[in-house]
Amino acid sequence: MDVDLVVPMKHPRDGKSRLRGAVEAEHHPGLVLALAADTLAAVTSSAHVRRVLLVAADPDAVAELGELGVEIVAEPAERTLNAAFRHGESLLRADDPRAVVGALQADLPALRAGDLADALAEAAGARAFVADRQGTGTTLLLSAPGAALDPHFGLGSARKHAASGAVALQRQLLSLRSDVDTPDDLAHVRGLGVGKHTAARLGEPCAAPR
Repeated sequence: MDVDLVVPMKHPRDGKSRLRGAVEAEHHPGLVLALAADTLAAVTSSAHVRRVLLVAADPDAVAELGELGVEIVAEPAERTLNAAFRHGESLLRADDPRAVVGALQADLPALRAGDLADALAEAAGARAFVADRQGTGTTLLLSAPGAALDPHFGLGSARKHAASGAVALQRQLLSLRSDVDTPDDLAHVRGLGVGKHTAARLGEPCAAPR
C-alpha cells in the first residue's frame, strides 16, 4: 500500500518548546530542523511513499528541507495542528481523491523506512494509527483509501483516534513510536541511533542505519 504524507512544522525557533535546554539556546532551531530532516529523509527513502507535503508556519524558514524531495506549503489561516493536517489532506486529495493520506509528526529522527512499511502493511487499507511509545500520543495516522483522515492530534490523541474508529496498530515499530518532545525522549532516540542530521547537531560519531 502506498501513501501520501502530510507533515506539519512550526517555525524552527518556536517548535519543540519542551526540548529547550537539551542544546545551547542558539542551537535549538538547528536541532528542530535536524529532527525534521531525519524524519523526512527516512520517509522519502521509502518506496511506499508517493508524496510528502510539509505544511509549514514559515516556508522560508524550512526551505532547506525541500532538498529532501518534499513539497513545502504554507499553513492555513487556522494555525492549529489538526488544521494543518486537514489542509495538507485537501491539497493531496485534489490530485488523487482515492489516495491513502497519512498524518506524520516531524520529530522522529530515529525513523527507519522499514518500520513505516510495516505500519502500512499492518493497516492494510484501514484507517489506523500508531501510538507513541508512552501510548498516549500519536505519531502516524492513516486514512482508508479515499476516506477522511479525521485527525484528532493533541493531548490524549491515541485515545481520541481510537474513539473515532481508527485501528491501533500493534507491531513494535519502535522507531516510528519514538517522537522527541523532551530531553528524555532525545536520550531515548540517541540510544536507538538517530539519522545523520541529528547526529551532526549532537556531535554523534555515527548515524542510524536508514
